[in-house]
Amino acid sequence: MPASTPDRGRTELIIGAQWGDEGKGKIVDLLGEKADLVARYQGGHNAGHTVKFGDETFILHLVPTGILRPDTTCVIGNGVVVDPSALLKETAELEARGIDIGGRIKISRYAHLIMPWHTLLESCLENSEGCAKIGTTGRGIGPAYADKIYRRGLRMEDLLDPRRMEKKAASLAGEHNRVLTRAFGAQGAMLEDILPVLYRFRERFAGCIVDTAGLLNSAIAAGKRVLIEGAQGALLDVDFGTYPFVTSSNTTIGGVSTGLGLSLRKVDTVIGIIKAYTTRVGNGPFPTELTGATGELLREAGYEYGATTGRPRRCGWFDGVAARYSMMLNDVDTLALTKLDVLDGLDEIRICTAYTVRGEQVNDWVDVCAFWDEAEPVYETMPGWKRPIGEVRRFTDLPAETQAYVKRLQEVAGVEFSWVSVGPKRSETIVM
Repeated sequence: MPASTPDRGRTELIIGAQWGDEGKGKIVDLLGEKADLVARYQGGHNAGHTVKFGDETFILHLVPTGILRPDTTCVIGNGVVVDPSALLKETAELEARGIDIGGRIKISRYAHLIMPWHTLLESCLENSEGCAKIGTTGRGIGPAYADKIYRRGLRMEDLLDPRRMEKKAASLAGEHNRVLTRAFGAQGAMLEDILPVLYRFRERFAGCIVDTAGLLNSAIAAGKRVLIEGAQGALLDVDFGTYPFVTSSNTTIGGVSTGLGLSLRKVDTVIGIIKAYTTRVGNGPFPTELTGATGELLREAGYEYGATTGRPRRCGWFDGVAARYSMMLNDVDTLALTKLDVLDGLDEIRICTAYTVRGEQVNDWVDVCAFWDEAEPVYETMPGWKRPIGEVRRFTDLPAETQAYVKRLQEVAGVEFSWVSVGPKRSETIVM
């Protein structure tokens, strides 16, 4: 990646390098201290960032993490799909807790809205016979993106003209309700319930709907620092993830350009966030999953429950094959290792370095994609450290077994760590 120059600002991108839930929120908050703008480029309110800020814990769904810092501008890019009720609720809760929203949130005029018919349609599809159970959050994300690609979605700019907003909403409600009632026998979305929400959203956020691509490019040209965050992990990318068990947007680096209107040549550093073990939510392949007592121990010690839905996460050993694939896809410059302390109580720890498929060893992710049901992890076993590390602030003060594990993860992933997290608080971080 090109280095930043004195005449323009610095831009850092934070990528979740697994199936999401890697602890991106903490790292975004850590690095956001020096950022002038924090921008979100994909996803919806189907994921959450949990941030411990001072003595308080915040769970953010649509609002970028920078909102917790009073001088930071928060950008919701065109690649994000926005449920108006969800954003109204989230900002009201933040304000009730003393966070000054003001005019600090900027929403792309091209961002699409998630409407009630999207949520209803997703529920019908997920529960209908003959359809693969993806394990979605049921928030209407997929259908909203489908409408975007189908070129019939409701966009933020439509809210700026009330007459156009009402006409388009009525037309779309009619189209979707016909599908819901005739194909699924479900009740449709009522326009009389929808329009008041749109008007409330318009009243609250009309002044925040702007050309965010121009805003970001101008800010960088003016020497501002920009931090870019996504919502899910790289292995959930709609193109490069474990399709069809993926999210509905591009979570990898390419989503930054299409989701913010920002050239990738302006991204100076790509920071991957990777957990010391692996988790995923919902259905889909997970070769290193632990379904017994060890998996339960990781779930409870790491409090592996979805920040948005509360669903228990599936837990397993670190997958080095997946990690290398993610490093390649996103051209990761450096890594942050999170939740290392969750492994404190284990006698031994395993690392998947390859798979075996039909008796042959496979080292590359793509080569195993057609054989998930037959893939068996090839493990290396390392000794655990059996003592708490949450108070440690220097890498050399960690137990020898912990240091060895971290160094081996670096070798397997092929990228070095700049930060190692040993607890949920911002202060519980080792700077390498």
